[in-house]
Amino acid sequence: MTAFFTHGPSDPTVQPVPASVVEQVDAADTTLQNPKRAVISLGSNLGNRLETLQGAVDALEDTPGVRIKAVSPVYETEPWGVQPGSQPSYFNAVVVLKTTLPPSSLLERAHAVEEAFHRVRDEHWGPRTLDVDIVAYADIVSADPQLTLPHPRAHERAFVLAPWHDLDPDAKLPGRGAVADLLGAVTRSGIEARPDLELRLPE
Repeated sequence: MTAFFTHGPSDPTVQPVPASVVEQVDAADTTLQNPKRAVISLGSNLGNRLETLQGAVDALEDTPGVRIKAVSPVYETEPWGVQPGSQPSYFNAVVVLKTTLPPSSLLERAHAVEEAFHRVRDEHWGPRTLDVDIVAYADIVSADPQLTLPHPRAHERAFVLAPWHDLDPDAKLPGRGAVADLLGAVTRSGIEARPDLELRLPE
């Protein structure tokens, strides 16, 4: 990330980025010193679902201070919390990343990626072009209403646990225990692996 400061007409709504911030972002982007591990779940049930998930993976990788380390297989999942057949099925996946961003900034980026894919929040449990949820961030356990960590329902969602377990069979959900044990305690009805579909790990 390089900032260019020029003279002349400019958009008054655009605020210049302080040089100190640019330096911090550049340092995070190139060295990722003291990065934290985070797990992100992705879901889409509108439009070109696979293309949207890939776009989300690429957008996260393009974030300064974020590096995608692993991308799970794709699962197809019946919509959660609605009448069967009332919505298209979801494609779901999980990514593991390293980041120097704090949880709050990573959440802002997740929301920005959703908005870039025209996520609309008109209806609870409604269909969506893209869901980007922070499942876990390092070993943090927090009840902050802005960002509860780990995700308060991740431990009961096979469409999160199954692809995460595929990536890391020894993974643990902070405060909840081994992902393998959590997955064994939930139903896998309505969730199906899609080996014919694949998300690319960014280069």
